[in-house]
Amino acid sequence: MDDKNRDVAAAPEERANSKWLDAHSDPLAALYTFSQCMGLADLHADGDYKLVVADLGTGAYNMKLKVYKGTALFSENSIIDLPTALAVFLMDTNEPRTPAVAVASGSYIYIYKNIRPYFKFTLPTLSISTAEKSVWDQVKQETIDMKTMKEMLEGIRNEVTERGLTTRTQRFLMLPEAEMQEFADVHKHTPLKRQTVITCLDTMKKSMADGDAVSCLVLGTENRDIYILDPEAFTVLSVLTLPSMPVFMSVSGLFDVDFRIIVACRDGCLYTLKRDAAEAKSKVDLGSQPVGLVRLDKNIVVGCMDQTLRCYSTKGRKLWSIALPATITTLELMDQQRHGFKAVLVALTNCQVHVYKDKYLVDVITCDDVITGMKFGRYGREDSTLVMVSRGGGILVKMLKRKAQFVEGSHCGGPPLTQMQKLNIPKKTKLFVDQTMRERDNCVCEFFKPLNFTADFILS
Repeated sequence: MDDKNRDVAAAPEERANSKWLDAHSDPLAALYTFSQCMGLADLHADGDYKLVVADLGTGAYNMKLKVYKGTALFSENSIIDLPTALAVFLMDTNEPRTPAVAVASGSYIYIYKNIRPYFKFTLPTLSISTAEKSVWDQVKQETIDMKTMKEMLEGIRNEVTERGLTTRTQRFLMLPEAEMQEFADVHKHTPLKRQTVITCLDTMKKSMADGDAVSCLVLGTENRDIYILDPEAFTVLSVLTLPSMPVFMSVSGLFDVDFRIIVACRDGCLYTLKRDAAEAKSKVDLGSQPVGLVRLDKNIVVGCMDQTLRCYSTKGRKLWSIALPATITTLELMDQQRHGFKAVLVALTNCQVHVYKDKYLVDVITCDDVITGMKFGRYGREDSTLVMVSRGGGILVKMLKRKAQFVEGSHCGGPPLTQMQKLNIPKKTKLFVDQTMRERDNCVCEFFKPLNFTADFILS
């Protein structure tokens, strides 16, 4: 039997032994997104959970907010700029308790209520360098040539760094000299404005820890700041500063009581922010760039670009680290509340999704394409559903079997189960204890006895 026929014959057996049911698969869905832009929510408070996705489109156009009901596209709304994150949260206590959807895109957060545009929040503007503003004023008055303007702006860039410049100046310095004059003529009358962009988004309960409590939006920016927004007025409640640009966040606690924000930054470090501290206090060096972050009870699991999965305590102590067979693309928390089971889903570039309970591999899901986005939770009326989006734009929906059980060490990979068993060491007898005491009290004599015997043997 050749390899192809062997694979076909083994497929039904693998499906029978799998812990997952194949609910839906559409490789031609043309859906391009990441885990940060996916969410599962009961948008109409009817118990029917829907999939909310911020579709990246082509990266330049056709970006949309899509809502899937079951296997069909329910609705879609166009997004002006490339989305970077999505969050589902309750912004008020009105009945019925329908959640809002927040989509981070550029310098804005678009709020959707009942799948319709509701509000747009704009990030606060940043201060502009006086020297940069003076240069553009001279351009407006036509008292400076392009060569001198470029030299002055490059000098300002060396002083305030690239992120201290406005977007207009950054674009001007990237242009060839032949296009600089046209660019300056088009933009010289527009007011100079400096804004940052949003890099990550999460939610935080405001005053109550209930599942249906009102939540605040927590967003990270390219300017190394963390903003916490009021859920009703959308005003800035607090601003926290980081040493580097945030890319992933894990939020816990209540804003009105106490909270902790653990942030994975672009410099390859983990930082912890607390309520009473405006700046990060603790720092954990990962040694590699993070590609995903998941909070598992009181631990933080981080996937890194060096093909390792690492676990840290909230205080920054490293608990374990394991090497993976391929590069990580995304992470997702698997929380099966009915059985009290929590694990981490790790998508790899070898078209597999590994399920890790602590540091033990308990299951492997094989797919036809590389998975770039995952979301586990309730979909429709089924609690344990895994929705996956592939690199080629396909969508896969799998449901966990009701009787599925994940046993540590039951799957290949990880330390063998016998390694965790304790050795059957016999108890210490009275003779053993007496002998140990005698050797300790007469250690010098016991050490020199062989030497004296050897010397006497040689001399004789």
